[in-house]
Amino acid sequence: MLDQVTPSRSLDTQVPLARRGSAVSVTDHKPDLLLIERARAGDEAAIEALIRRYARRLFRVARSVIPDDERATAIVQEACVAAFGDLSRYEPTGKFAAWLTRLAYQHARLQRVGMRFAAASPAPTAAVADGAGEASPERELEHAICALPEVFRTVFVLRVLERISGIETAASLGVHETTVRTRLYRAHRRLDAELVRRMRSAPALVDLPAARLERLVGAVLLHLPRGAAHNVPAATP
Repeated sequence: MLDQVTPSRSLDTQVPLARRGSAVSVTDHKPDLLLIERARAGDEAAIEALIRRYARRLFRVARSVIPDDERATAIVQEACVAAFGDLSRYEPTGKFAAWLTRLAYQHARLQRVGMRFAAASPAPTAAVADGAGEASPERELEHAICALPEVFRTVFVLRVLERISGIETAASLGVHETTVRTRLYRAHRRLDAELVRRMRSAPALVDLPAARLERLVGAVLLHLPRGAAHNVPAATP
């Protein structure tokens, strides 16, 4: 059962950019379990490293549910605050990335239900035209992804853009691996083969811009008690 969450908050544009000191760079290549133990002790550098490691994936999965950059970013913020506010909910028997992704996915689904978002494809403004009115190749590809039904779109984004396994995708979405295979197959059936080829060769599709990432990290750290045991409730995927 999905846990209830509060309505999505927009990212505070006044939140300072996250610090990129030597402490963070040192932790960037540490394994998840070591960073998690440090994060449980309130180590901000470890928390920041984990957020940066998985922020794009979380943004992509949230964006695949709610086709709006600002709302998707706010959902990632809420999911990270919930996750790092109570890391005791995470069981090391499962992959941390899948647990964190499923938390963001749950938040996005709840926000979509709360907003009574239309099940149809997003409005044409989702594929904003560049320059003189012609959509860029990247926007064209993103628009094709957004036109997929949500259940196919989320699987497609995780399997094709994020390139994670079917098993991890299933764990991230809380579905059976067979369901992932079926949804991916149906997504491919709805897309032109050449479009899919172009999507596979464009790793920056549905990406999280660097400036937005910096604001996201800063906002999450701002909402977490410094150096203390955190008690923000998190869902248990």
